[in-house]
Amino acid sequence: MNKNILAGILLSITTLAFAQDRLPQGRLPQDRLPQDDAAKYAESITPEDLKKHLVIIASDSLEGRDTGSPGQKKAAEYVTKFYKEYGLTPIAAAENGTKSYLQKYKLYKRSWGDVYLRAGSRKYEFNKDFYLNGILSVDSEVSTPLILAGYGIEESAYNDYAGLDVKDKSVVIFDGEPKSSSGKYLVNGGNEKTKWSGSVSWQPKVKLALEKGARYVFIITEKTGEDLDKEIRQRAVMARRFSSPTLKPVQESPNNVAAFVISPEMAAEMLGTSVQKLLKEKAAIDKSGKSLSKNLTGSVALKVERVNETIDTENVAAFMEGTDKKDEVLVISAHLDHIGISPNGEINNGADDDGSGTVSLLELAEAFSKAKADGKGPRRSILFLNVTGEEKGLFGSEYYSENPLLPLKNTIADLNIDMIGRVDEAHKDDPKYVYLIGADKLSSKLHAISEDANKKYINYKLDYTFNDPKDPNRFYYRSDHYNFAKMGVPVIFYFTGVHEDYHKPGDDVEKILFDKQSMIVKLVFHTAWELVNQEERIVVDSNKQ
Repeated sequence: MNKNILAGILLSITTLAFAQDRLPQGRLPQDRLPQDDAAKYAESITPEDLKKHLVIIASDSLEGRDTGSPGQKKAAEYVTKFYKEYGLTPIAAAENGTKSYLQKYKLYKRSWGDVYLRAGSRKYEFNKDFYLNGILSVDSEVSTPLILAGYGIEESAYNDYAGLDVKDKSVVIFDGEPKSSSGKYLVNGGNEKTKWSGSVSWQPKVKLALEKGARYVFIITEKTGEDLDKEIRQRAVMARRFSSPTLKPVQESPNNVAAFVISPEMAAEMLGTSVQKLLKEKAAIDKSGKSLSKNLTGSVALKVERVNETIDTENVAAFMEGTDKKDEVLVISAHLDHIGISPNGEINNGADDDGSGTVSLLELAEAFSKAKADGKGPRRSILFLNVTGEEKGLFGSEYYSENPLLPLKNTIADLNIDMIGRVDEAHKDDPKYVYLIGADKLSSKLHAISEDANKKYINYKLDYTFNDPKDPNRFYYRSDHYNFAKMGVPVIFYFTGVHEDYHKPGDDVEKILFDKQSMIVKLVFHTAWELVNQEERIVVDSNKQ
């Protein structure tokens, strides 16, 4: 055959084969497409690496990472080490003027210092032998005479203060109000309690005693034994609200409307009598319908110290500069700390809350750093932000939002990760899910990007149950993303729900589902990849908060 003809035939066959192998849209078939860069770098996010980091972050040696504690600072050192290794840069200002990964800030609180009662040879311990309703400040020990003043009530039908001088003394009174043998309340003669009974009845009793010149008020509770111990424990927990930290120094002005709640045994010791005689006086009031005919007296020494405390803590901020759109920045956040050690000495390691978010940021930083090393870094900048104080009141993210290291007007979104390592009761039979909260609140485009990333790469169930503004849990307002959202920055909160170990010592590494977690982290990565690399910045086009 003529070799020119043969060459023509071969050329025609080659051309035909190539044409038949093309897609209808004119694109190369899938096996000839360039590898998807996002998918390539997402593969560096692995269950093994997540676990490698979490066994350190959630170890007993960090003692629960309480805000400002040595364990929390060890966690900050740990993530900083890897951010530096991944080539991320510090942008916070250190005290010496250099750049630091640590955005330091302070929390302030007033707390109980030395608090006790002393009667005879006994010294009674605060929140063990007695508790305190209200706030009182007595910085040094004082002694005060005591007088038993019945139920501490003054009404037309019943009056414990008739003919009783309590000026410059302290009163000891029974809880509640007197009842006759027929069950009628002596104050009103009816079956209904008055203001002198109930959980807040101590307040009018204290105010009345103070008006009459009394120095302090001691209320004898009706509870004894285990019931009293339980109440003291519960009141100790409730009293923590008077010791909650704030971002600004606490200005506290105690009005001394407070009452020591004591047992009958303590009251008897303070009044120099027996429990039997003390309760006999109470029974006599109820039986006669009249106040005490004889008032027991005694004395007590007390100290109630309120002290100022400063907590030094820090957010960790690691920056990756973008290329042609570097002035715009995506924040990816999680909280670094947890609740520390329980009063009984048990360590709350917080593997899920929020160790899972903390180590997720490390994996995301590593994935983006690999891309940048290959010349495929993000067009927009990324700030990896590990905040603290979340458990105390979202303080770290609040501090950042009020003192941003990068302008909030240039912050395109915050992707916040808090508890993504477990499953909740609603999904116990199907772990392939994640709750998304806030994605559509400020930007419809952010929601669409998130949905597309899931469909293309992950295919998990995106559960929007907690995104409903009517949901009673109000999770939208309960993690660090909210401090960005309230400043107009679009957010997504990634969450897998509350479980039986929430804020308990059982929140440990061995219960984390790392395969599940890695897929959610990949979802965050793909969403972030699109946000930082697409041509147009997402816009704020809705307000569904």
